[in-house]
Amino acid sequence: MERYLEPSAIKGTIKAPASKSMTQRAIAAALLADGESMIHNPSYCDDSLAAMSIAVGLGARVEPLVNKLKIIGSATLKESKLNCGESGLAIRMFSPIVALYPAEITLVGANSLKKRPMIMIEEALNQLGVKCKSSAGFLPLTIQGPIVGGRCEIDGSVSSQLLTGLLMALPLASKNSEIKVNNLKSKPYIDMTIQLLNSFGITIENSNYNLFKISGNQKYTPNTYIVEGDWSGGAFLLVAGAINGQLIIKGLRRDSKQSDMSILNALEMADAHLIIGDDQIEISKSELKAFEFNATQSPDLFPPLVALASYCKGISTIKGVSRLIYKESNRAETLKEEFGKMKINIEINDDLMFVTGGQPQSARVESHEDHRIAMAVAVASLGATGRVSIRDSQCVAKSYPGFFDDLRNLGALVHE
Repeated sequence: MERYLEPSAIKGTIKAPASKSMTQRAIAAALLADGESMIHNPSYCDDSLAAMSIAVGLGARVEPLVNKLKIIGSATLKESKLNCGESGLAIRMFSPIVALYPAEITLVGANSLKKRPMIMIEEALNQLGVKCKSSAGFLPLTIQGPIVGGRCEIDGSVSSQLLTGLLMALPLASKNSEIKVNNLKSKPYIDMTIQLLNSFGITIENSNYNLFKISGNQKYTPNTYIVEGDWSGGAFLLVAGAINGQLIIKGLRRDSKQSDMSILNALEMADAHLIIGDDQIEISKSELKAFEFNATQSPDLFPPLVALASYCKGISTIKGVSRLIYKESNRAETLKEEFGKMKINIEINDDLMFVTGGQPQSARVESHEDHRIAMAVAVASLGATGRVSIRDSQCVAKSYPGFFDDLRNLGALVHE
């Protein structure tokens, strides 16, 4: 679907979307618990729907309700072929969970997920005695357990999501386990995983993010879990307000462990007009200046940060480009290409991205079927010189299905 946006001032109060990453983690934990769990404020984005489908295939009973999700856990396998959609978290998190089952199970995916390397999953599960075979390092993955525990060593420089899956599966193994992790990035996401596991009755011993010790034969306890607001999606709303708005954003927890909460630091460095309260954040249009920001631990912030930098006076520097290769697109190159169409110059030098601010121009851009690219160019269009058309804009459903509706409700001129 192609949408186009006219330059628009936005105003109003909006609730941030629910965290898709915590919704997916909660679905997995509820699957593994013997009994009924209730997940409040779930995200019903495409990635969460993929996680729900996998949970059903692995034996859970899943009932989507209004603003809550009931899951009755079970280990009775129903499907031997499970589709992860385009969700990188789903494939990396559910692979170790699938390894708990003695049957042979195949994991498949769609579109960009087919291009993401799977060798890391294959190697980790093989170390733990699981039969795991990829197709020349890519999907499909065929897995046959059961995983019994033991010791493995993994690389955490590309993603922490496989570690999340291992931390969720190994407590149910018959033996104790140790995971040695080299060069772990996105540490806050592991804090989020351990925090959620604790709420479902699982304990993990974390030694400086280098060594994780997991006792076997633990049991998941059914739980009522409230999904917090998503700082990744909320970042786009905050940047939209800084560019051309006057917004009050609710539902973003100040005590969150989400690494993308650091968007507040970038906004403050850019001299955005922010008022941070206990339960809401006010942000409004102001004259913005160039900033320097390290996004190595929060790579999903690159797209909203580029949109922000587009309106900053001077050249902004964002570090962490190496984390962008294996996303829905190669985000560094995609951002450079699409913002270039709007006459915003982006240069890349090793791990650094340099964005020269100005005013985005009218253009026809492409999402590359990457939800965060679509949202970034949409937000950047709010103060542009003219209409910005976005091809394949429907991909926002991967993480934030209501994104364009929310912009429209705030006064943005969005046309389909």
